[in-house]
Amino acid sequence: MKKNVLEYLEDTASRYGGQCAYKDKTQRFTFREVLKLSRAVGTAVAGLKAYGCPVAVFMEKSAAMIIGFLGIVSGGCCYCPLDVAMPEERLNKILSVLDPAAVITSPSQREKLTRLTFSCPVYEFDCLCQTIENPDLLEAVRRRGVDTDPLYILFTSGSTGVPKGVAVSHRVMINNMEWLEEHYDFNHEDVWGNQVPLYFDVSDHDVYCPLKFGCETVMIPTEYFTFPVKVMAFLNEERVTGIFWVPFALCAVANLRALEAEVPQYLKYIFFAGEVMPVKQLNYWRRYIPDARYVNMYGPTETYVCSYYDVNRDFGDDEALPIGLPCKNVDILVLDGENRQILPGDKSQGELCVRGCALALGYYNDSDRTKERFVQNPLNSHFPERIYRTGDLVSYNKLGELLYHGRLDFQIKRLGYRIELGEIEAAAGNVSEIEECACVYDSVKQRILFVYSGGRLEKRELARQLSGKVPQYMMPNQYIYMDKIPRNSNGKIDRKRLKELYV
Repeated sequence: MKKNVLEYLEDTASRYGGQCAYKDKTQRFTFREVLKLSRAVGTAVAGLKAYGCPVAVFMEKSAAMIIGFLGIVSGGCCYCPLDVAMPEERLNKILSVLDPAAVITSPSQREKLTRLTFSCPVYEFDCLCQTIENPDLLEAVRRRGVDTDPLYILFTSGSTGVPKGVAVSHRVMINNMEWLEEHYDFNHEDVWGNQVPLYFDVSDHDVYCPLKFGCETVMIPTEYFTFPVKVMAFLNEERVTGIFWVPFALCAVANLRALEAEVPQYLKYIFFAGEVMPVKQLNYWRRYIPDARYVNMYGPTETYVCSYYDVNRDFGDDEALPIGLPCKNVDILVLDGENRQILPGDKSQGELCVRGCALALGYYNDSDRTKERFVQNPLNSHFPERIYRTGDLVSYNKLGELLYHGRLDFQIKRLGYRIELGEIEAAAGNVSEIEECACVYDSVKQRILFVYSGGRLEKRELARQLSGKVPQYMMPNQYIYMDKIPRNSNGKIDRKRLKELYV
């Protein structure tokens, strides 16, 4: 039974030591090199005598950054990747919450670090790689470890304006990797094409699948996504067999018809997570790559991946994909407003709550918010048992699969009706001219604002098409066209920004 993710690296390095593990546009590292460099970095980190504490990584997205993560873990600490493009004010808020034992950076980011407020030492990654390995020190650190030790901390937006640091344990990642091994046929010949930033949990597949399965992760240059045809050519050049992208990236390929210019010939697995995947764009991919395995994965950062749906049937463009079934060693409870459990067969909507091995440890240095979301299971009064309340509304379909309906905080009450704004967005998915859309609510004037991009439509025509899909009380009051809908750093639609612009 494994208790530390580095056990995967050590096993894989012994079997596929000379094979490439991680590659970007300037560097490539074999498993043997990853192990050696991570142990060098780990020796330096262990010398801090800060066991279990976070170490921040302030580097450009790169293969070296992943080695920095693994080196921090080797030294008995947990890593926290930071976005180098993030505004300084937000970075300072994160660092004040994190209070890291150290920051690892690259020469190009040194100057920006001098403008930030923190008091810990700063080390350059390349210098740490020159540390002479101390096997006894690393072994002593490893002996202390248990699988509930923190592996990483990722910061997400907080409603109070203070970012939340989600602390995730080794157990969460080990459980997910073991489930992937049982459910999918990954092997050392696979190549993953990384799209998402390394400070976003969707990247965990790209980081940890190589350690578990001996496969390779290649980082797709970010600038290529401005020209999706380049991405398709890159996938063929690198013989990429699997991708785990946010829906926004998949939609960009579909909206620009990039598969008509070049089809990825080697793709076998197409995973997506982070927000709702529009079926219209998914169907475009399925037409061109019909034999790939498409998987809709669901889970907030606080639960990593807790449910999944293998797309195994056809869907109309205006339908919604299920988020499926719980992953292994994870249980999902659907609770109504009175904390009563909704079971398959009951079509009522309730809040999705999670228990089991997917749960994060909580919010770092924030016990109050941890207590709000990580709570005692209301169905169990016999012993302490934590669940995480996601704030997501779901129901069961007739097949017992979970359907996502939106956020509790996206639910509004208007004209006496409870309305899910996500339902309006899903209905608009079948309007051929629309590429992306989002609804926001002006609670003062009680107006629903529908923001969209793609082909510009007359208000009358757009209202006509929507009126056949949603009841009158759900019809938007205003239609707003944008050339490009704003997104946050994780690729999700920035609804807060839309409210600032139009409400």
